[in-house]
Amino acid sequence: MIIENYIPTEQLRPFIKAYKIIESQDEVVNRVLPDTSLAIAFRYKGQISYILDKGKDTLPSSAISGLRKSVRLINYFKNSATIIILFKETGASAFFKEPLHELFEESVSLDNFIKQHKISIMEKLLAEAPNNNQRIAIVEQFLLSQISNYRTDKLILAAVDKMHSVKGIIKIKELAETLYISNDAFEKRFRKIVGTSPKRLSSIIRMKSIIPQNRHDKTLADIAFEGGYFDHSHFNKDFKLFTGQTPTEFYKSSSFW
Repeated sequence: MIIENYIPTEQLRPFIKAYKIIESQDEVVNRVLPDTSLAIAFRYKGQISYILDKGKDTLPSSAISGLRKSVRLINYFKNSATIIILFKETGASAFFKEPLHELFEESVSLDNFIKQHKISIMEKLLAEAPNNNQRIAIVEQFLLSQISNYRTDKLILAAVDKMHSVKGIIKIKELAETLYISNDAFEKRFRKIVGTSPKRLSSIIRMKSIIPQNRHDKTLADIAFEGGYFDHSHFNKDFKLFTGQTPTEFYKSSSFW
């Protein structure tokens, strides 16, 4: 499997975190951990499925995925390829007026949000593009055509930045107070812009800050404590939900993105 990362152009940088192009010559299962932003995937070659308890669920050729609190296992079939748009936490709301929090833990066909004829044109152009740089250019042209008149919600942006700065270890009520907004109003506004509640996003940020740590330098107890966990069983439970494995299993063998 080849995974290439691309940085968006300056015009789209306020909204887009990165693009990923994933190409698989052989059939492979990839472990995808929860992230802090919504994603759109255009599959332009082959077939890709989610692996579920009940079996496999083939993904539509173009899909939009909300934030998640749990790991996903994705089966890339032989000779498959997809391009993924990863939005910044407050970026997707510039393109979609629908209530994004309804996508939490969901992946649905993109035609629920964008007209099918536009998607069909995109899929054709991506399949016919001679190289990945051209595919990125096609995606960026598509995104620029979709963006609406948008004014950044500076309060929510400040809240997200604060969560990242403290690695997700924060009390949401206290965060709302520092922003001079009631907790209820903050929660409602945050869900609309980000696609999930402040508490859920902070928990994803916290676990994402824990995952990359070098296990050779620290014990699991050290990692849990530094991540704000004082109950080891609580840490193990959250870790397994996030990665699908116990900490010991994960640090021994996991391949993920």
